[in-house]
Amino acid sequence: MRALVRSGSRIPALDVERAEGDLRDADSLRRAVAGCERVFHVAADYRLWSKNPQELYQSNVDGTRNMLTAARDAGVDRFVYTSTVGCIGVPKDGVGDETQPVSMTEMAGAYKRSKFQAEAVALDFARTGFPVVVVNPTAPMGDHDFKPTPTGQIVQDFLRGAMPAYIDTGLNVVNVRDVALGHLLACEHGRVGERYILGAENMTLGQILGEMASITGRTAPKIRLPYFVAWTAGVVTTGLAHLTGIPPRAPMEAVRMAKKKMWVSHAKAARELGFQPGPAREALVEAIGWFQRPTA
Repeated sequence: MRALVRSGSRIPALDVERAEGDLRDADSLRRAVAGCERVFHVAADYRLWSKNPQELYQSNVDGTRNMLTAARDAGVDRFVYTSTVGCIGVPKDGVGDETQPVSMTEMAGAYKRSKFQAEAVALDFARTGFPVVVVNPTAPMGDHDFKPTPTGQIVQDFLRGAMPAYIDTGLNVVNVRDVALGHLLACEHGRVGERYILGAENMTLGQILGEMASITGRTAPKIRLPYFVAWTAGVVTTGLAHLTGIPPRAPMEAVRMAKKKMWVSHAKAARELGFQPGPAREALVEAIGWFQRPTA
């Protein structure tokens, strides 16, 4: 087993061969996939704000094309591409699935647009005969969220008492361990050129915060902000970020995404892959334990 890592990246000690490289460096990817039979492309630039949005396209779109090309040229016999639930169409006040129509105009911000384009690249390779399967994880929660990711930031902000209010939005919460298992199931049982949502439980943000309050004994925020207040905060903090270079507390991209409840069904993955995720509470327990761990 081999893992592609960037030079200087902080990753846990794993019993795997390490191959240094970068998605933007095609030669490093060719070296990394040499001799591999299967490739899981899970890497992405996952930021909801960047002073230079073009960086997200370079890693997420060009990098995905580079990885697919290297894997195809190396004769890889199975390629699992990690997309995002953000590329799934969700009807207003409804639940989305893999069949729901969706277009670029529905993608808010550079992250979602870059991932939408990258998914299209992966599916194009599948149409030409390369054995690509796409998975669309929802909002993974759990341990080993080093940065943290934007979803992990929700947990961290709650634990720090840095979330005095919330807005009326919704996420589909899934344990990151179940997402990892879903990748393996997609590799073994997924149909080439198909997309599979890897999710578990649809919850409002208020329900998520209430669940975390139940787990920790802390008080959940009681104030629900009108959307226009969040929009105003997004405009102000994102504007300041462009001046200072410091990431905003309320990225405009996140505010736009929060306008719609990202509720989806994982029925297709359950039916075709045998995907059976656990309850969201377990994922939140593990995430809370991770962020509360003693640090050196």
